[in-house]
Parts: sequence; structure tokens; C-alpha cells
Amino acid sequence: MIRVFVVDDHELVRRGVVDLLEREPDIEVVGESDSAKHTLGRIMATRPDVALLDVRLPDGNGIDLCREILERSPDTRCLMLTAYDDEQALYSAVLAGAMGYVLKDIRGSGLVEGVRNASRGISSINAALRKAAMARMRAKQEDPRFETLTEREHEVLTGVADGLSNRQIGAELGLAEKTVKNHMSSILAKLGLQSRTQAALLMKKV
Repeated sequence: MIRVFVVDDHELVRRGVVDLLEREPDIEVVGESDSAKHTLGRIMATRPDVALLDVRLPDGNGIDLCREILERSPDTRCLMLTAYDDEQALYSAVLAGAMGYVLKDIRGSGLVEGVRNASRGISSINAALRKAAMARMRAKQEDPRFETLTEREHEVLTGVADGLSNRQIGAELGLAEKTVKNHMSSILAKLGLQSRTQAALLMKKV
């Protein structure tokens, strides 16, 4: 049996996903949650094969949760579920170690296949995109100007490079727009830059 834990703050979506998965003879839903706060403890208690995580949660985001789950329970595979086809979130999911990135408008059979693939360690993320994300990360690691940035600041900066506004970055990362603005000020100070345009150009070079 493939043991699955479902995290989504929308009850109707969550219940629909749970009902869909439980119809499959080889899948068992061992738990569900509507927020990031209580999920990690429940994951540790149930030790699922696959954690199906909504990217956007009311008290955080599924990408950070994915990273935390893999640190505490490396045998659990994470599959991201989102309503938004966003390249920045996809890059972040790759770097967090997610096995897949599934849009909520996918057919039920596609979601089930994604869960089965994740349980087997098969990534449903395009290989070229995964390679590009890893290359991007390595390039940043090799440039000493990026060493002082926190992981969250790296995510904000990547959003800037992708042309997203502070509001869009905040929506994707589960942050207030003011918080993103504060991160951006910190990024510019650490990199010795004057504007977000300069920061975006620096990111595109790597």
C-alpha cells in the first residue's frame, strides 16, 4: 500500500483529493491537514510514503514544508499541488527536493499516477527544468556575492529575476507584500546594489 498524507487548506479540495485517492486499491490516506503548523508532527507520527502538499497555505507554504519534511523524514516523497502554473514556484519546488508539481486542474488519473510515481522515486518534473534549476543553484553558490543571502532571500531574488512584483512574490511564497519589500531591501544592501533591476540583471547572469 502507498501511504499518503494530504495537506490543503480548502476543505472541499482536500476532501475531494482524499476521496479520489481512497478509491484506489493500492493507496491509503493516513492523514490530512489544513495548515503547515500541525503537519510536520503528524507526518512524523504517520511516516507516509508520499506527502501531497498545497503550495499555498494560510500559515506558510508547501515548499518550505517540503524542505522540513525531507530533513526530518527523508524517506517521505513530496508532491506539490497548486492552482497556479508558476515557474518560480516550480524552481523552488525542485530545489526543495519535491518529486512532482501537479496543477489542481489535472485529471484524477493524472494525480493518482503522480502519487504512484512519487512513491517509487520517479520525478514527474521535466528533466530539463530540473537540470536548469540545479545549474542555477550551483551558479549562485559559486558566486561569493550570494553567500550572505538567506534561503528566503534567494527565493525572493529569483522571483524578481522572473519579473514578478512584490505582491506576486508574496502570494507565491505565502508572505505579506511588506515582508517581501523588507527582504528586497536586505538583498540590495547585502549585494551592494541600488535597485531591483540591478538585482534581476545579476541573477540573469548566473
